[in-house]
Amino acid sequence: MQHSKPKILVVDDEKNILSTIGICLESIGIEVILCSKPQEVLHLLQQNTFDVAFIDLKMSPMDGIEVLAEVKQYSPTTTAIIMTAHGSVDTAVSAIKKGAYDYLQKPFDFDELKLFTQKVLEHHRLVNEVAELRNEIASMQGSGEIMTRNRIMIEQLDLASRIAESSISVLIEGESGTGKELVAHFIHQKGNRSDKPFVKVNCAAIPEQLLESELFGHVRGAFTGALKDRQGRFEMADGGTIFLDEIGELPASIQAKLLRVLQTKDFERIGENSTRKVDVRVISATNRNLDEALKEGSFREDLFYRLNGVRVKLPPLRERPEDIGILIHHFLKKISKEQEISITPDADRVLKAYRWSGNIRELENVIERAALLAMNGTIGIEQLPDEIRNTSDQKTLSLEDVERMQIKKVLQISKDYDEAAHLLGIDRKTLLNKRKKFGL
Repeated sequence: MQHSKPKILVVDDEKNILSTIGICLESIGIEVILCSKPQEVLHLLQQNTFDVAFIDLKMSPMDGIEVLAEVKQYSPTTTAIIMTAHGSVDTAVSAIKKGAYDYLQKPFDFDELKLFTQKVLEHHRLVNEVAELRNEIASMQGSGEIMTRNRIMIEQLDLASRIAESSISVLIEGESGTGKELVAHFIHQKGNRSDKPFVKVNCAAIPEQLLESELFGHVRGAFTGALKDRQGRFEMADGGTIFLDEIGELPASIQAKLLRVLQTKDFERIGENSTRKVDVRVISATNRNLDEALKEGSFREDLFYRLNGVRVKLPPLRERPEDIGILIHHFLKKISKEQEISITPDADRVLKAYRWSGNIRELENVIERAALLAMNGTIGIEQLPDEIRNTSDQKTLSLEDVERMQIKKVLQISKDYDEAAHLLGIDRKTLLNKRKKFGL
């Protein structure tokens, strides 16, 4: 459930502390409900939906551990925080094992409470987003749909779905890595040829001298090395669909022969005189601008119009920002079937700010790499490639974010606090204060 602003429950039987926390949190735009009687928490949980609950450890007649148990049972999506005095840290740590996210040590000042609360709310937002994404991914996988929330992508998939039952040729345009082959599969599976072969040919990956044989086959002795008859991809796809990827790279000599197949539905194997008939639905894809290729004369106009019965245009990932989160968690589920891997708020923010010039394929590769490097099942900003950390839109990171990231990085490579302070150019006391401030 989404609130116009975050909603936090604070439970503490010391009314002065309770009102002070309330004033502090309201000053940063948070809706706060204060509770000085822990025995009334259950009623409040039944009447409200809270993002976060701050629970004092030492209370009467119920202590914080008992209140925590109620929160976890009756409002499991609420992120629980234990507040504790210095002497009770061990008990607070045991509370974390029972479901609290973190603990806040008393006494604390306004600035510390504000920063801590913002960190907790960011964690809460990410946890809820992940839960929603997992549900959405599960429903999408169940229906066999391509994963998207993007309006343009949905429109293009709707177009693909509507023409799937026909045999009209389809041209799929999109940058490398945008999912052109997935959409071709989608069209094939939605159509009445789904029980027939789906045969893929990468026109850019096969040398020109071999491409004709790959597409149309050859007979024994047709050329040096033709030791036996060979069926081509068009014959393999008979009754089904052939997917011609990177069609813009097709040599001129092959373009004429492909045009004939599209026009007459027949062809000859290399070295053979008899004509063969074939019933194939042609779906082609390109990351080139074929309109420019037509102007240059490198692509036949008559072939272009045969291939371009319906044109499906896939937007690049940078124009689908709402899809990045759902794709990240889809890839994590696909990669880590045994261990559940999570992402820190910092890493999540950087991944969503990056422009992804390699599109979905690049995102999948980055997530796979980060999952392999994940520490304790968590992907942090340190597990992301340098180019993503260095070129991500720094406007999305505050000075505090950058400072926190740098201190965390230095702490990881230093043997002690003195060395870390020296590397950062600050004194030891300042480092310890900042470490506490950033929760490192």
